Amino acid sequence: MDEGQQRSEASNIAEMNFEDALRALESVVRRLESGEVPLDESIDLYEQGEKLRAHCQSRLDAAQARIEKIVADGEGKPTGTAPFETES
Repeated sequence: MDEGQQRSEASNIAEMNFEDALRALESVVRRLESGEVPLDESIDLYEQGEKLRAHCQSRLDAAQARIEKIVADGEGKPTGTAPFETES
């Protein structure tokens, strides 16, 4: 794959929504798992899959950062919001 194709591919991935990127990643995984892809193409697919995985993770991280939990008072009435924190 030449440098121009790599830039175009990266641009296309950056423009994908989460669902499209996940479907593309699943397609890459299926092709790799089939064992019917030549070695050079497998390497290219792996690299594309890694870019798709990173894009999906980035979209998930951004979504989580936007999630807020509702804060309630002692009577259960909403009083505002606070950042959502995952249990570590």
